[in-house]
Amino acid sequence: MAPTDLIVQSPALDKPMIEQIAAQAQANGVNWISKTAARLYAVDVSDSDIRSIRTWCDTNGADVAFVDATARLADCRVLAMDMDSTLINIECIDEIAAFAGLKAEVAAITERSMRGEITEFSDSLRLRVGYLEGLDAEVLEQVYQQRLELNPGAENLIRVARSKGIKTLLVSGGFTFFTDRLKQRLELDAAFANTLEVDGNNRLTGRVEGRIVDAQGKADLLAEFAARHSAKPEQIIAIGDGANDLKMLGMAGYAVAYRAKPVVREQARYALNVSPLDAILHWFTDGSN
Repeated sequence: MAPTDLIVQSPALDKPMIEQIAAQAQANGVNWISKTAARLYAVDVSDSDIRSIRTWCDTNGADVAFVDATARLADCRVLAMDMDSTLINIECIDEIAAFAGLKAEVAAITERSMRGEITEFSDSLRLRVGYLEGLDAEVLEQVYQQRLELNPGAENLIRVARSKGIKTLLVSGGFTFFTDRLKQRLELDAAFANTLEVDGNNRLTGRVEGRIVDAQGKADLLAEFAARHSAKPEQIIAIGDGANDLKMLGMAGYAVAYRAKPVVREQARYALNVSPLDAILHWFTDGSN
């Protein structure tokens, strides 16, 4: 069985921080990967030690990942990502609603849904989309051009993953207007989301077409994609931030909570609370190559 290494990452990473964590983890050596990341070799930790280290790092603004010392990115086959607040910096539906002067109302429902307080995502989505009725569909382009940005590290993560032969999947409870553009822009292998219904006057009807991509829908789409590319759970990296991502994350050996809600952080094996998305690359011995 390969030894376990501990990857520590923080924008404020310094020698005293590493020394404290290395002592807690009984590390057998340290290698600085970059100014913001270090690998602690062959750590010897119990479950209580792991909890203690994670708590300490949360308090001190660092991300930690306990990884197989021989893990290689090239051995992974699938990278699956949520879109809103994960791959990109916004919740698209909230920004669309802003054009109707209803962002606060819609954002409040979005927040409750992401926290898992609204258990049926489909009900939450239909309720929020209803607020969009009558809006000119041109506002979607305005949101894409003016408000949507990729989260830090997203492009590099995808670029390196693709260079290792990993297939990329974007699966979202948001809308195809945005996932289709991101698929083309980032050269993703597949993208799925919900389709907003538009009437003959190019106005949003306040409804979505077809089956809603909810938590189970995301999991089903990942399962189909993984099967197509012969990916076992330990060969899947999945990233999300809200309760709607939990079933999808549960299918991945590398389940990553990115700037996530508490319910997701509690259940995901890995978390990026302060580091960019491409911090994932540092978990692998060939991630920076």
